[in-house]
Amino acid sequence: MSLHDIKRILLVLSGKGGVGKSSITTQLALTLSLQGHRVGVLDVDLTGPSIPRFFGIENAKIRQAPGGWIPVTVHENQDASSADGSGKSRGALYCMSLGFLLADRGDAVVWRGPKKTAMVRQFLTDVFWGDLDYLLIDTPPGTSDEHISLVETLLKSATPEQLAGAVVVTTPQAISISDVKKEINFCAKTGVRVLGVIENMAGFVCPNCSECTNVFSKGGGEVMATEFNVPFLGSVPIDPMFIRLIEEGQTPVYPEGTIIQGQNMDSNPAANGHLSTADDSLAQKYTKCSLFPIFTQMTGQLVSATLNPHT
Repeated sequence: MSLHDIKRILLVLSGKGGVGKSSITTQLALTLSLQGHRVGVLDVDLTGPSIPRFFGIENAKIRQAPGGWIPVTVHENQDASSADGSGKSRGALYCMSLGFLLADRGDAVVWRGPKKTAMVRQFLTDVFWGDLDYLLIDTPPGTSDEHISLVETLLKSATPEQLAGAVVVTTPQAISISDVKKEINFCAKTGVRVLGVIENMAGFVCPNCSECTNVFSKGGGEVMATEFNVPFLGSVPIDPMFIRLIEEGQTPVYPEGTIIQGQNMDSNPAANGHLSTADDSLAQKYTKCSLFPIFTQMTGQLVSATLNPHT
């Protein structure tokens, strides 16, 4: 069974499309990896598989093995001794997506429910992840066939300790929150623990000045979390530097005086010492992003929650 050596499985869910689930999944995975965890990312958004694009590996091809597939490597493990004497290590990061199986990334996936269900089950049983600390599963919006198949298969194939729970993503607007509430209700009905709510797009970091403006307001996600008595993990602004990192591979650079949620981005202490300065990987560049300290705090809460499932 491919899930046998995975310690914790986290679902990334939302009741609405366009709230940035794949962006959140990518940054959670990068941050956990930079903290030394071995991480896998499974993209089950079958009609819009965008995870390969986020990791810059969309031209990669998966390898066949007897009885299944070997996931694509985003980066290998880097132990502390090779991290420029910093004492920090980086865990390996792997990815599996339907995008790797398409002849062209622009191809439309026109499948009925039973075929989607079969593909989700195959992803959960036929991918050889090896030893992982965390498997993050990026899901499509809503509560459709993919979600039902996903949860049913996990409840049968994974132990209660492995299925750590779900991270629910919303944006601040009321229309998004009303849809995302349905996702929390879905978790309650299927017995999936909600580890926390993340409010995405809660502000805009101007690339030309030091201002962070709440374009779509802020605070709706925290109110929703309080209403359902689930943890609120934090708010994430829109940062064009992160978009530039993903689209162009450029290391984020901020104007003097840029402060994001109390973090001075002129010198980001959270990024210091993670990897060698000669490392030009996506993970190393991400440590210079304003969002990295925010996700460092979030993953700290998630790791604590998964280690203490009854709190």
